[in-house]
Amino acid sequence: MDMRFSTLFFDLDDTLYPPDNGMWHAIAARIDRYMHERLSIPVEDLPTLRNELFSRYGTTLRGLSMTRSIDVQDYLAFVHDIPMGEYLAPDPALRPAVLACEPRRWILTNADRAHAGRVIGALSLEGCFEAVVDILDLWPYCKPMAEAYQIALKRAGEDDPRRCLLVDDSRKNLAGARAAGFFTVLVGEGQCGQDCDAQIDSLIHLPTLLKEITG
Repeated sequence: MDMRFSTLFFDLDDTLYPPDNGMWHAIAARIDRYMHERLSIPVEDLPTLRNELFSRYGTTLRGLSMTRSIDVQDYLAFVHDIPMGEYLAPDPALRPAVLACEPRRWILTNADRAHAGRVIGALSLEGCFEAVVDILDLWPYCKPMAEAYQIALKRAGEDDPRRCLLVDDSRKNLAGARAAGFFTVLVGEGQCGQDCDAQIDSLIHLPTLLKEITG
């Protein structure tokens, strides 16, 4: 196999598992609860404010930290305090598929390392990834900001983004990575446009795609 790529970066949420399992809705509800209980923001203002912060700053966390000086660690612990076992279960096809991707494998996420560890454990993917680059590593940046991808490259010891691949469910994140020189793969429904180089319906198809594009 022609090892065109030396490092694969995997997004975490809605990439390692299907986006329709309800977990993101549970996290979103915790975000709203945090904003209401910790910051006394009226319930009726939450949807609009959360969308504005996400659009302007990349994540609600980054927006709140910039505008309200919140405790980042407290926020991360609060919003990820969900019964993960109610939403995630191992997929027998997933672990072999991830391990079949021969280059070095890293997680690159706008969540924190503790949440990533819980997700990886719930999916029985322990030992599949060399390391995690999390939101605290990227701080004060986040995907899809250019600085986030530069930090990820440095953490992974990569000096050539063209030898790196990012698989993510977010077109915004993929567009940012592609602009930084990464090869980008959209996981989920949709067609490739200017934001990604390839598309797969599920992560289990990534080994096949890698064989196709590397010869």
